[in-house]
Amino acid sequence: MRTRPLKVALLGCGVVGSEVARIMTTHADDLAARIGAPVELAGVAVRRPSRVREGIDPALVTTDATALVKRGDIDVVVEVIGGIEPARTLITTAFEYGASVVSANKALLAQDGAALHAAAEEHGEDLYYEASVAGAIPLIRPLRESLAGDKVNRVLGIVNGTTNFILDKMDSTGAGYQEALDEATALGYAEADPTADVEAFDAAAKAAILAGIAFHTRVRLDDVYREGMTEVTASDFASAREMGCTIKLLAICERAADGGSVTARVHPAMIPLSHPLASVRGAYNAVFVESDAAGQLMFYGPGAGGAPTASAVLGDLVAVCRNRLSGATGPGESAYAALPVSPMGDVVTRYHISLDVADKPGVLAQVATVFAEHGVSIDTVRQQGRQDSDGEASLVVVTHRASDASLTGTVEALRKLDTVRGVASIMRVEGE
Repeated sequence: MRTRPLKVALLGCGVVGSEVARIMTTHADDLAARIGAPVELAGVAVRRPSRVREGIDPALVTTDATALVKRGDIDVVVEVIGGIEPARTLITTAFEYGASVVSANKALLAQDGAALHAAAEEHGEDLYYEASVAGAIPLIRPLRESLAGDKVNRVLGIVNGTTNFILDKMDSTGAGYQEALDEATALGYAEADPTADVEAFDAAAKAAILAGIAFHTRVRLDDVYREGMTEVTASDFASAREMGCTIKLLAICERAADGGSVTARVHPAMIPLSHPLASVRGAYNAVFVESDAAGQLMFYGPGAGGAPTASAVLGDLVAVCRNRLSGATGPGESAYAALPVSPMGDVVTRYHISLDVADKPGVLAQVATVFAEHGVSIDTVRQQGRQDSDGEASLVVVTHRASDASLTGTVEALRKLDTVRGVASIMRVEGE
């Protein structure tokens, strides 16, 4: 074993960073044995140096992250500060000064992954980011290494634990959205400002990363259709149960049937209770992968939290350190396919539409005509009058597969009908 240690700079020492430092210290002997050389925490960049950080030598703490990555003797920079800047500049600077990078920064990778990969390649360094998607669940490496010889056609997953906890509570207890969100916040699953989670920004960034790796195509955050789950109601869950379904916020990355394009989207969807993702409870994550040779694979586990995410970071750290000792680099960006990313309007799926309509003869015929005029075939219809309303009824339509553009045109036309008082809910039906 080499006795000179590999030096690691840690950028950020919050929930994840502190766990990374702890594991590096408590598992130092095991890490050295697995890598073939000891690893040494050479510096920790933070914003508030006065805070007590148990187990970390105060002499290692600095507020000058730029100076830390420019030292020249750093082998690996671990970036867990998040956000776009200064993370982007610090990572590219690390490459320039001869360090490889392990990152958990999904937002930056979704926005500028191609540029970061190019910078790593230019300087002959590694860029690893297993922790950027689904916490401790091994997902990035299986997609870009284990399935490198296969053709991945679809990636369907629950990649945000906060939203899954909220939707699971709404389903299992009948709670409303706000009530379930309040419980998630009290338990620490939701941030004080949950916007990134509940409006699906977090999941969209992860979808961009997954789609890019799965389809060997550059997919940026702007390419991902995003729809949050704040409008999901108890009525939606009641309708889902009548169909033998539940509701999940899904990240869906698909290759077109002809193989000529890809799509990436994140939105709430009904999925059958028989689908493996339907049983994913609480704050857990799960990703379902469909490929030509391997068939259907499912990856499941805790998708967030300090220790689970640190586990993924340390796995990358071991791999990068091994590469460093051997003088090699791991797999970089694979974007050779360069497939176009199709707009949401091209996506084909089924739909569940709930309408508030006038409770009088002829309404169903008018609604059915609008669907037919836009080329959307109806599978089932259910109409029920309301005793507490003034001549209103609920009309639920479930369609056969149709394009999103066709469905959008249908809904716009329905809104113009005098007999349609409102479109209460539109939910896609997936996983069948």
